[in-house]
Amino acid sequence: MTRRLVATAITVGLLAVASFARADEGMWTFDNFPSKALKAEYGFAPSQAWLDHVERQTLRIVISGAGCTASFISPNGLAMTNHHCVAGCAGQLSTPQHDYAQEGFIAKTAADERTCPDSELDQLRSIRNVTADVRAALAGKTGDAANRALDAEEAKLQASCGTSPAVRCDVVSLYHGGIYDLYRYARFSDLRLVFAPEYAVGQFGGDPDNFNFPRYGYDVGLLRVYENGQPLANADYLRWSANGAKAGQLVFVPGNPGGTSRELTSAQLAFERDRALPAEIPENAEYRGQLEAFVGRGPEQAREANELLAGIANDYKELIGFQQMLNDPHFFATKQRDEAALRAKAKVGAFAEIARIQTVRGELFERQLATNDLFMSRLMRNALSLVRAAAERPKPNGQRLPEYTDQNLVAVERRLTSPIPVYKDLDTLQLTLALTYIQRDLGPDDPFVHKLLGTESPEVVAGRLVAQTHLDDRTVRAELYHGGQAAIAASTDPMIRFVVAIDPDLRAVRKAEETRVEAPTRTAAEQIAKARFAVYGTSVYPDATFSPRINFGTIKGFSDLQGHTFAPYTTFAGLYARANGFPPYALPQSWLDAKGALDLSMPLNFSSSNDIIGGNSGSPVLDTNADIVGLAFDGNIFSLGGDYGYDPVRNRMVSVDSRALLAGWRTVYHFDRIVNEIEAARKAGG
Repeated sequence: MTRRLVATAITVGLLAVASFARADEGMWTFDNFPSKALKAEYGFAPSQAWLDHVERQTLRIVISGAGCTASFISPNGLAMTNHHCVAGCAGQLSTPQHDYAQEGFIAKTAADERTCPDSELDQLRSIRNVTADVRAALAGKTGDAANRALDAEEAKLQASCGTSPAVRCDVVSLYHGGIYDLYRYARFSDLRLVFAPEYAVGQFGGDPDNFNFPRYGYDVGLLRVYENGQPLANADYLRWSANGAKAGQLVFVPGNPGGTSRELTSAQLAFERDRALPAEIPENAEYRGQLEAFVGRGPEQAREANELLAGIANDYKELIGFQQMLNDPHFFATKQRDEAALRAKAKVGAFAEIARIQTVRGELFERQLATNDLFMSRLMRNALSLVRAAAERPKPNGQRLPEYTDQNLVAVERRLTSPIPVYKDLDTLQLTLALTYIQRDLGPDDPFVHKLLGTESPEVVAGRLVAQTHLDDRTVRAELYHGGQAAIAASTDPMIRFVVAIDPDLRAVRKAEETRVEAPTRTAAEQIAKARFAVYGTSVYPDATFSPRINFGTIKGFSDLQGHTFAPYTTFAGLYARANGFPPYALPQSWLDAKGALDLSMPLNFSSSNDIIGGNSGSPVLDTNADIVGLAFDGNIFSLGGDYGYDPVRNRMVSVDSRALLAGWRTVYHFDRIVNEIEAARKAGG
């Protein structure tokens, strides 16, 4: 987990695109899809029924805190996503005897499907515009009063649409305050693991191949959604394409892109470039190095931290990509030019106000980073959730911290009471690092550092807290959660007592950020959003918000900066040619045994011009019939700056071909139960 503060919900931006998005750029909402422009460019426009059908299959999943996309591929609750999206579940189900994250998992029978301890799948059911409600609640309010009013209104709106363990309602801000919508989801929390390949093939190529192409990954995972103890009966699902796709073909990618920063002002982008990223990148590199050393201690440490290490290495590449994009003079000049064009048409002072706020943000930056560091530790996160849940639950719903409203307490309770393993040796490393960073960044004489460490070292404090706490036991966590304030007050657990002592400091840091940065930025954003709509309306797409979107593109290759050209497809033959027997290019025995039975000319991975970002992991790739032709899992190296902008020449999405997915299940894993289910669903229609 990085200390990423760049492009948080408070960062509001307002660069505008003067015309329809360039080429295949755009993460469009389903209710504002540019059908006419698509028809003019490609000769095809999806019908409303097509869009509605695909939107229902743009499922949002969160497993152990990681957000991805999934889609139903049969009428029996079978959902497809990426291997790296279900790896957290596989790891939680693992034991010292069976490391399912590494060796893979196959539920040969329905009875073998295993419950993921901390998981949720959301299916969008309706959208209601609530812009007037939110603006009325915020009218005339500034600073802390505006924050409290917004939190209260969002809690009220959530409750109004029937929030329950089976329903989730989110207030989604589009165009950074231009539109507020209330998204109502059906919420499912009984997700069971059906299939995960071996890590060696699911993440074939490891860090060297990550964000690169050519690529040879079998990055797929299968879950089944259960309701009332039975597989979910869902009449609507995506069919499998009988023939796959070919080069040049138009394809669509529905998904839940996690967040972009393409509408930031130049002042905000400069802060990211000059302050945030230079602070974050070296710490990420240090954390990665510490995890590499930890994994090298032995097989058990590798089992505990391999998935985390892969995530941190992935984050590091992303951060470097962000930095390179923001340091590109041409890119930054383009952003400044687009902003100037909007400012010339919209005479508002909010741009200058946002620039002023960056100075305030800089004053708060180090302390906010420092307090975020503490929660690298899972035990520390659990302790904070328990302490704050006890403090917040007695308050009226609209007066609580947003993460503890009635709606969000469903997930808080599930996370705290689920049988998620906690590894104390790994947690000790993480908490030691966190305390070391805080001491280094704030200085040994800082009062908060004194409160954390006293006269001891980070190693001693972390070692004592982790060794003596019992929060690794879910029964202890459940008792504390259900016992509320009385249980927290009576607890002698050292981690609980530690968090109780520092929570006022943490809240003060949060309050300063919300009052001095978030609230005035939101006010300035509203002014610019109104001016922007007067000029452009919704002819441009909004920044991503981890809510359903759809994009389009074509299957195509690209050329790198040295002039090397890459075709859009790789094959099974290329996979075996690349495999050299040494990690990360060592294939598992199942794939070595199956080589003679596979059609080695069959496409394995392909690149396309679709515009995606983190959160799209697990998105289906669809043809014009809305049939599955692939499964998105990554982007190439030129997509790393996609947080800030899209390069139509070189930005490429990377997917597993639908034909390769079926071939792997049928020929490598002999998973006839699932292949037959998918084929029967295809023949029956979607």
